[in-house]
Amino acid sequence: MPDPDSPAPNPAPHQRRPRYAGRNPRRFDQKYKEHDPGRYAGDIAKVLASGKTPAGSHRPIMVAEIMEVLALQPGEIVADCTLGYGGHARELLARVAPGPDQPRGRLIGLDVDPVEHPKTTARLRASGWDEATFTAVRSNFAGLPRVLAELGLDGVHAVLADLGVSSMQLDDPARGFTFKSDGPLDLRLNPARPPSAAAWLARASATDLEAALAENADQPQASRLARELVARQATTPFTRTRQLADAVRDILHLSKPGGGKETDDLAVRRVFQALRIAVNDEFGVLELFLHQLPGCLKPGGRVAVLTFHSGEDRRVKQAFRDDERQGVYAAVSADVIRAGAAELRANPRSAPAKLRWAVRA
Repeated sequence: MPDPDSPAPNPAPHQRRPRYAGRNPRRFDQKYKEHDPGRYAGDIAKVLASGKTPAGSHRPIMVAEIMEVLALQPGEIVADCTLGYGGHARELLARVAPGPDQPRGRLIGLDVDPVEHPKTTARLRASGWDEATFTAVRSNFAGLPRVLAELGLDGVHAVLADLGVSSMQLDDPARGFTFKSDGPLDLRLNPARPPSAAAWLARASATDLEAALAENADQPQASRLARELVARQATTPFTRTRQLADAVRDILHLSKPGGGKETDDLAVRRVFQALRIAVNDEFGVLELFLHQLPGCLKPGGRVAVLTFHSGEDRRVKQAFRDDERQGVYAAVSADVIRAGAAELRANPRSAPAKLRWAVRA
């Protein structure tokens, strides 16, 4: 029992909201309402209604189309190879473990990002998904065969792979994925694994950089950009996102942001995309995943893959077709599936997405 003569404890000091110029916060770290959706549900609803993604979150793309392709049944085992914010995972779990009167399935959730993976795991746990139903594993999606072997599983009924990067990574300047806000030139999906984009650029030759720009981003000015960027790197190393973006605009004689040329940001975006793919070896990881994928599926198992640029889609399309010719897959998608008009209006980031599927023989 507390001592009545002891002084009362000091109350916690009042914490004021972050200060920012203007009526609404602009910087990622100032958007305190968007970072706390449980407390500011009304504000989050307004952000979503405007066709934007709340800071620090991600909106799952083509959910209905993916669920139709995977055709999940209660009691099945499904692998979400790129867990991200967990939007697709929630829908997958609702189908394989719909309720107490239905067979209870299982979701294996993989993600290589050590920053976001624990957050998503905590959110899904708070929603009631226990370890028996939802198993979280921090791993690159090419590690799926090893993960299944460690869990004692000989295969799964369905696999989803949503490639690329998530809004949480793109929007956070500290991760170095965006040039719209200044931050370290990092671009790593796993910040603990070297090299960063700055380190990669520091040791890249003009030939290496030109190949990355052409192959990873279809950059038409690959040769000129590579030559000039490597020359500038020798005297002033690139360490910041805006520093690199300004150099690209200067080399190509493009206007600064707001100059009225839509192609300006496209040219810079291509450079950042090329570096991100190189730094994370995204094509190498994807090719290994596609090679191993059939062995991870049970007979009749389904796979859905979302891609976001031509290099990814080309590899998925070729792998699916080659395996179909060899009788590995019983059926593959004849063409890509794209987001519908309503989703494009509600979530403009769905515009480049392409969905392909395959069914194990």
